[in-house]
Amino acid sequence: MKRWLPAPLLSLMLGVSWLLLNESASVGHLLLALALALVVPLCTARYRVDPPRLRNGAVLLRLMGRVLVDIVLSNFEVARRVLGPETGMRSRFVWVPLTLRDPHAIVALAGIVTLTPGTLSSDLSPDRGHLLVHALHCPDDAAEAQLIADIQTRYEAPLREIFE
Repeated sequence: MKRWLPAPLLSLMLGVSWLLLNESASVGHLLLALALALVVPLCTARYRVDPPRLRNGAVLLRLMGRVLVDIVLSNFEVARRVLGPETGMRSRFVWVPLTLRDPHAIVALAGIVTLTPGTLSSDLSPDRGHLLVHALHCPDDAAEAQLIADIQTRYEAPLREIFE
């Protein structure tokens, strides 16, 4: 079974995504979804790294809730800044020191930062010790320190519990 279906969750997601994107469950689309769900994981199996090992599901659920709330609140903050005077925005790049070592956790952190309006993960240092974040509004060193502390406590600490 593992030989023909190396990544069942990926296969399921590909098939469902195909059907949702095409807004059709006709026989032709069902067959295409099945073909994609079987062929793509087989062709990409050798490129996949070890699957992530999630250690704490309760923390994962809390983190997901926190991220959703932060996305909504950040949307309001970004809208307020964008619709306000231009002098109300002072963007800057900030290097955030990382204690995460698991590559899946680092990718998750970069994704969370990018999903949250007003911030964007831009780069990862070669030693994977720092994440470069662009902040829409970070006027001074105190705001930079606060941004780093927020990312580390709100996202990095729970990700460490989940992945490491």
